[in-house]
Amino acid sequence: MVKDKKIRVAVIGVGDFGRNHVRVYRELEESELVGVVDSNADRARAVAADFGTEVLPGVEALAGRVDAISLAVPTVEHAGLGCRVLEQGIDVLVEKPMAASLAEADTLIAAAKKNQRVLQVGHLERFNPAIAAVQPLVTRPLFFEVHRLGVFSPRSLDVDVVYDVMIHDLDILLALVDGPVKEVKSVGIPILTERVDIAHARIEFATGAVANVTASRVSTERVRKMRFFQAHEYISVDYARRDALRVRVATPARDGKQPEFSFEKLEAKPEEPLHAELSAFLDAVRTRRTPRVDGAAGRRALELADRVMAGIREHARSVQLGDTSPMASR
Repeated sequence: MVKDKKIRVAVIGVGDFGRNHVRVYRELEESELVGVVDSNADRARAVAADFGTEVLPGVEALAGRVDAISLAVPTVEHAGLGCRVLEQGIDVLVEKPMAASLAEADTLIAAAKKNQRVLQVGHLERFNPAIAAVQPLVTRPLFFEVHRLGVFSPRSLDVDVVYDVMIHDLDILLALVDGPVKEVKSVGIPILTERVDIAHARIEFATGAVANVTASRVSTERVRKMRFFQAHEYISVDYARRDALRVRVATPARDGKQPEFSFEKLEAKPEEPLHAELSAFLDAVRTRRTPRVDGAAGRRALELADRVMAGIREHARSVQLGDTSPMASR
């Protein structure tokens, strides 16, 4: 690929997520938006008209016309469509969760390796300016408190809240904690749908770090925050505001004196996370370097989400939710 040549891109699936991918690709100087693909013809035509591109007839029409695609279809279609695209020699950014199962995730990873293609997973919060600001400061975090709460939306109801919402924070935890997960305890219940709408997990790592993670899509307010504590300091991240605060003990308490604290607002680049994510994807396509969130990272997040869901089902059985829980039949 010529270094100064624009990367030809398309978006498969132009619902809420995919439409935003189309918008950002149109804004990025390094990309040439070739077209969109969607099973809903009316939606495809509307999005194509809004962003000055064309509707492509299907996945098979991509070969030779595009270098890379974003895949933003329902999760159950990720592996099948993703593998078909990778087999055509096209690089893929697949939305999270990367697949409906670990076995399907493995097929995507294998297809990318076989065809020597870039496979990036859309864990958007990795590209949040607040996370970029705090990552260099991480030493040995020992406690995390995470809340990701949202009001009800009909979007993404094909998956439990663990895969739709909590998986963002599971991926961040795995990126910040240098060690395997030792134990997972979790609880979750359906409220407005037949899927789990609110969930809480306590995750213990082999390093000694412990994380309390809560995710909800039935809250009355929108909250996306994380706090983590390490020796003599804690760091607070607000994903929605895209900023972070570092609080340190400047003078510890001793000899009856009160401790003194320092407060530092961390410098965060004012950039839309999706803009940063797609720009990073295009850079990986151009340079052939492993993307920041590759297939292996996406698989680790999915595996931890599976463990959280397994804990939720175990809890449901232990408290005898029985027929009142749709999880009982899974």
